[in-house]
Amino acid sequence: MKAIGKPMKNSWMVLVLLISFLLVSLTNLGGEAEKAFKKLSSSLSSSFDHDDAFNSSHLPPNHGLLLEAQSLLQYDFYRDLCPQAEKIVRSTMSQIFSQHKDTSAALLRLFFHDCFIQGCDASVLLENSNDNKNHSTERQAIPNKTLKGFDKIDMIKEEIEKACPGVVSCADILVLATREGIVLAGGPFFPVFTGRRDSTRSYYEEATAEIPKPDDNITQTLNLFARKGFTKTETVSLLGAHNIGKIGCEFMEKRLHDFMGTGQPDPSIASDFLEEMRQNCRSDSNSNNSQSSRRQASEKSVTKMTMSYSHDLSSSIKSGSNFDTHYYNSLLRGRGLLFADQQLMYDKTTATLVGAYASDDGSTFRRDFARAMVKMSRIGVLTGSRGQIRLNCSTTN
Repeated sequence: MKAIGKPMKNSWMVLVLLISFLLVSLTNLGGEAEKAFKKLSSSLSSSFDHDDAFNSSHLPPNHGLLLEAQSLLQYDFYRDLCPQAEKIVRSTMSQIFSQHKDTSAALLRLFFHDCFIQGCDASVLLENSNDNKNHSTERQAIPNKTLKGFDKIDMIKEEIEKACPGVVSCADILVLATREGIVLAGGPFFPVFTGRRDSTRSYYEEATAEIPKPDDNITQTLNLFARKGFTKTETVSLLGAHNIGKIGCEFMEKRLHDFMGTGQPDPSIASDFLEEMRQNCRSDSNSNNSQSSRRQASEKSVTKMTMSYSHDLSSSIKSGSNFDTHYYNSLLRGRGLLFADQQLMYDKTTATLVGAYASDDGSTFRRDFARAMVKMSRIGVLTGSRGQIRLNCSTTN
């Protein structure tokens, strides 16, 4: 298939952005959000001058069907049936965030794990699949066992159901809530197109196999993202989501003590940083217990411990927002917490991108991250008569 011609794609984007801006002007967005939307619209338009933006080689095999579904998404889809939907999401998220600052990172991870498997269809929220409680669900897959934020989505869904019963999908709520969480955490505003419907099944096997792993090498990471249609630039910017939140020590345990089954730590970790990581992720198990008991106690204590790409790990980096350059600066200094993160420095293109994102005040990263989030939010969506509008996000109707 030939790549779409630049004149056609630019005209299409101008039309979409013009319609979107007119709709935004009619909604109850604050001035800052509207300014951000205008700025993002401009940057999105300019981004299509890049050769890889619409290169057909980056599209998945069923991209024709996916593009058709994406075209049915609209900005402010619920303006007639539930005009207060986005306002309810925004206000509820604000209340939640005021008490639980970790919600932003939790929902961002939940959103990623949902969209990465069969698209943004809220399948990750299900506790059953096809109304079969004996069928394993995405929530039970190993990469998803530490996901959080399900209760926050339920809270928002409950408030929306009071206003507009059976109208707004859980898939749309998850995407909207994630965007609001990012903004509340100091991240960039980006437009969310709505009209998604919810999946009636969950995908345990796919979640087990296709979610990027913390110990993946650079080739594995890039391949998994490429299969979803993401370029290297988009992959590096999306991994910048690790700027916020905390990473459980269980994801670093093997790297610190048994890298690749060697019984030794990852040799690429500097000795001073290795000691720092081990101190933060140390086990408090009692040495008098049996070996089995110590191992169980160790595993239990490690799962409760966390580290982050925060200023205690990047003390020389000044910042007023979590959404800036400290993740990328950490990688440049060889202080990546996850093996997969530090592996970005082992590919010429991704290493150059890390350096570029680390070289300014964070504006380049924030711009590219916003673009990539818009793209991710439109992966594999269900629209029209496909799927359903769940009344309860954890179960099918």
